[in-house]
Amino acid sequence: MKTLIVALGGNALIRFGEEGTTEEQFRNLRTPIKQIAELSKEYNIIITHGNGPQVGNLLLQQEGTSEVIKRHLGILVAETQGQIGYMIESTLDEELMHLNIDVEKLFLTVLTYVQVDPEDPAFKHPTKPIGPAYSEPRSGFVKTPKGWRRVVPSPKPIKIYQWREIKKLMQENFIVIACGGGGIPVIKEGKRLQGVEAVIDKDLASAKLGEQVEADILLIATDVEYVALNYKKSNQRNLHKLSISEAKKYLKEGQFPAGSMGPKIEAVISFIESCGERAIITSIENIKTALEGKAGTHIYK
Repeated sequence: MKTLIVALGGNALIRFGEEGTTEEQFRNLRTPIKQIAELSKEYNIIITHGNGPQVGNLLLQQEGTSEVIKRHLGILVAETQGQIGYMIESTLDEELMHLNIDVEKLFLTVLTYVQVDPEDPAFKHPTKPIGPAYSEPRSGFVKTPKGWRRVVPSPKPIKIYQWREIKKLMQENFIVIACGGGGIPVIKEGKRLQGVEAVIDKDLASAKLGEQVEADILLIATDVEYVALNYKKSNQRNLHKLSISEAKKYLKEGQFPAGSMGPKIEAVISFIESCGERAIITSIENIKTALEGKAGTHIYK
């Protein structure tokens, strides 16, 4: 079977305008996970996911507390890997049982850490939005397409440390949940791995993992059905197909902003140029339909 990576955006758990309650997140997860459970009959699957709202909320909870008890951003990413991994596993378990394939398909969340370069320019120029969006300006926040949000450094992933374990689990018929929130960012100091204050883009981490495990397909599930040119303008044009050369051209022209579609386009370019057969960007609701070629933007060489 072909190996499929499904990268779930933050809206897989929390939709725009929602409070982000546990009930809301479980309800929202049902949409992508039901499709993934069905697809597990045809593909070996790795699920990756974002954590922007969740890690942002943990940061908000720390405001006003003693510096002594504040947790490092890497620790918060690890916390959300466990939190969201549990929610995905619980929902996946139910959906596999409904399909009567719960005995055939196993699943596991892998705590994943990712090597980054301590000299990455992202540490001097934070761009990654995390946490809730606000309609009014706030100190230390920047304006994004979704509102005013906190931004943190987002260095490029160099290596996923647990790729061998993930590959072995897939050979044993596991659905693997990995690279949650882009993975825990670490740098190597001698023989020791040291966590750093940053958040890795989950789509770029998914592409890197795909390269290391030699995946066939990368599907990025987000809040729009198609990649578009002139997004939200009167002359918006949805793209059903997009070549790598076109993607690079439009990226250079500024069609895909750094805080939204940009990293997704960078991820699919990296994935296809390294190993991938194809890549798709589509909405959470159209994961299965897009793989059938009936929805989404399909990226090719």
